[in-house]
Amino acid sequence: MERQQRIAVVPGSFDPITKGHMDIIRRAKPLFDKVIVLVVINAVKNPCFSLQERVELIRASEVDCYKGLLVDYVKQVGACAIVKGLRAVSDFEYEFQQALINKELYSGVETVFLTTSAVNQYLSSSVVKQIASLGGDIHPFVPEQVHDRIVRRLRQDEEQENQQ
Repeated sequence: MERQQRIAVVPGSFDPITKGHMDIIRRAKPLFDKVIVLVVINAVKNPCFSLQERVELIRASEVDCYKGLLVDYVKQVGACAIVKGLRAVSDFEYEFQQALINKELYSGVETVFLTTSAVNQYLSSSVVKQIASLGGDIHPFVPEQVHDRIVRRLRQDEEQENQQ
């Protein structure tokens, strides 16, 4: 009997992608046959980058985007797991609630939590945006291939706000 392919989905707003996100994606890959990075819309957040721009910033991995429920996407691609990174206990409270809801909506999926590497524990997209908008160096926090694009966009947004 042929073994079913183990597919995992790594969802996030990735606004923008950071080295912390890339670390979780890289560490999830050996655990599954296929890892899909899914850019999702978070209704609570006001994104800096469009959905398509965020997808382009992550092209180094298998990436997709989806506007509906995460579990609907998971079913659609035949995934068995959702992989989430945890930086702190505060992340766990929210992510645990989401895992329980996802399991209730679709019993065929498990949520796998990977703790962040110590070097990325403090890192978030919000922190990266704040540093860049204030002229700080974000090289240590984002993939080299997207650094200039992120800085250009965040500074452009800052200039537009200052003109208003």
